Amino acid sequence: MAVPLRPAVQTEAVLRRGDFVAPVIQEIKRVIVGQDYLINRLLIGLLCDGHLLIEGVPGLAKTLAVKTLADTVDADFKRIQFTPDLLPADLDGTMIYDPREQTFHPRKGPVFTDILLADEINRAPPKVQSALLEAMQERQVSLGGTSYPLSPMFMVLATQNPIEHEGTYRLPEAHVDRFMLKVVIGYPTIAEERTIMDRQTIEEPVQVRRIATPAAIVAARRAVRQIQMDGALKDYIVRLVFATRDPAAHGLPDLAPLIAFGASPRATIYLSIAARANAFLEGREHVLPDDVKSIAVDVMRHRLIPTYQAEAEEITPESIVQRVLDKVPLP
Repeated sequence: MAVPLRPAVQTEAVLRRGDFVAPVIQEIKRVIVGQDYLINRLLIGLLCDGHLLIEGVPGLAKTLAVKTLADTVDADFKRIQFTPDLLPADLDGTMIYDPREQTFHPRKGPVFTDILLADEINRAPPKVQSALLEAMQERQVSLGGTSYPLSPMFMVLATQNPIEHEGTYRLPEAHVDRFMLKVVIGYPTIAEERTIMDRQTIEEPVQVRRIATPAAIVAARRAVRQIQMDGALKDYIVRLVFATRDPAAHGLPDLAPLIAFGASPRATIYLSIAARANAFLEGREHVLPDDVKSIAVDVMRHRLIPTYQAEAEEITPESIVQRVLDKVPLP
């Protein structure tokens, strides 16, 4: 009689074969119509232990996609609507006085979860954004002089509305830089919208099944970091990032007047790990140049600060990154 593998070893073996990915995507697609791009980026963020900034008009199933992902991987999920009157205590929690014991006890806020959906993050005042920044960067929250660690799976999926700017606060560049990816999504196709209509008005709501566990996700993150990347490809990533800082030195002198500040070193780090995650999702144990190119815009679009000239000429960060990708030679 064969001796069964220990759970941890078995999980690693499954992850290496790529069997972890397809069932999760299939389960999400039982609920979400279309949005393949969003689903892919959500999984990349999950596998890379990174935060995502999602931009799109209302009604594109952003909240539903995040909630479905959390249910599929059996993760704790909380959603908080960011408003101008929100306080840091509404996010982190506060200290409650117990008159019987004459002591203070922490009452933890919604940030103590696995997946936090920060809806319309740019509507929160700077103090709340600062509190969230500590959680995102330090993976801990300070209450009453004591630091409390967050979940090992903790990730922030923040949304913002691109068409309504009244009553919003601009996110500081230091805060934006903490987001691994900025994902911009659009409307569904005609066929997808017809399917959405039928699902919402005719069919019974789908009950999402648990496909994976938080422990499996943590193991998957270890497997992603073991994906092989050639040294020449690492050099290519560095050249891409440096081309946004000194375009003239990389054969792009026409971009110099358009970029006030180039991508930060986090772009280099996130390009490397996100390219590995993309290879993992496609069932490969090594990274290809296409893995880097497919994720580069989402990693760098929010890290470039265009000049007034670029804004006057309506040149977007996305188009600047694309020109860099077209010019910098592949390894």
